[in-house]
Amino acid sequence: MPQLRKDPVVGRWVIIAKTRARRPGNFVDRNDHEHEEVHRECPFCNVQQEGGDSVLSSGDVHIVSSEVYGSKQRKGLHRTKRGLYDVINGLGAHEIVIETSEHLTNMADLNVDQIQLVFEAYSARMQELEKNAQFRYVLAYKNYGPTAGGRKSAHTCSHIVATPVRPLRVKEKLIGAKNYFDINNRCVYCDIVAQELQSRERIIYETEHFLAVTPFAARLLFETWILPKVHHCDFPKGIVGKEGDLAVMMKILLKKLQVGLDDPAYNFVVQTAPFARGSLGERKWESIEKDYHWHIELMPRLTRVAGFEKGTGFYICAIPPENMAQYLREVETG
Repeated sequence: MPQLRKDPVVGRWVIIAKTRARRPGNFVDRNDHEHEEVHRECPFCNVQQEGGDSVLSSGDVHIVSSEVYGSKQRKGLHRTKRGLYDVINGLGAHEIVIETSEHLTNMADLNVDQIQLVFEAYSARMQELEKNAQFRYVLAYKNYGPTAGGRKSAHTCSHIVATPVRPLRVKEKLIGAKNYFDINNRCVYCDIVAQELQSRERIIYETEHFLAVTPFAARLLFETWILPKVHHCDFPKGIVGKEGDLAVMMKILLKKLQVGLDDPAYNFVVQTAPFARGSLGERKWESIEKDYHWHIELMPRLTRVAGFEKGTGFYICAIPPENMAQYLREVETG
């Protein structure tokens, strides 16, 4: 019989379809591998020599401003009303993190030191973008593969985006974490870490400072959360002294996906607290340091979200999270 599980943070219900469970390889989306691409000269291989609108260079990691926003982050924020509709001007920042000058396509193929430089670059840029008083949130994320918003042969890169408002998905997590804290006087993510360490049935990998688990109410096949063991709401400050440990964790997880799931498309998102200041019509989030806990969500793209999920907000996960964790634990990466 299927089982419904509730996400303890946002309250989302997920259907775990146990009777549909099959071996993980059967769920790889072959369209991802068969996608035809037009091969063209890579614009990122020579970025160091060509210069351009570079905002940061650290070792072999280079960050450039996207053409979408460019210098618009320095413009003023304007809000208007159109009847019941709200409109603000296109204020923001979009930066592309070129993870290496070597033409590799998957972060899984970078060495640990290079991945550490990438995380350090995220941290540096997030702290710099926070200085702009018009921004309310900054997001670091990565797309790999056609079904995840990238291309199979594309130069490995990730993105940093700053916005003048708090995104809805972020608000759902913030509100859920705050509600849990108000009731229990504890961080929900700290409690998740404690319970997963106790049960150990959904742990994929563990380092000194981080825990990788398939969430109890996983939305997607092999969805993985990387959770800091020690509470901190803010990614840039929370990784200080732990950058190398996080790089080891990410390297191992990405290699497990690459080897165990036939190199699938994936996304990962760094979920961090919004800047501690009020937004448009919003008050400053006074308790954010206590009730929120930064983390990374890693999401392989093995199946597509269909009408039922889009129409109801329910997700159907065809392999129990405990089975997914066991499978990835047993994948040997060499």
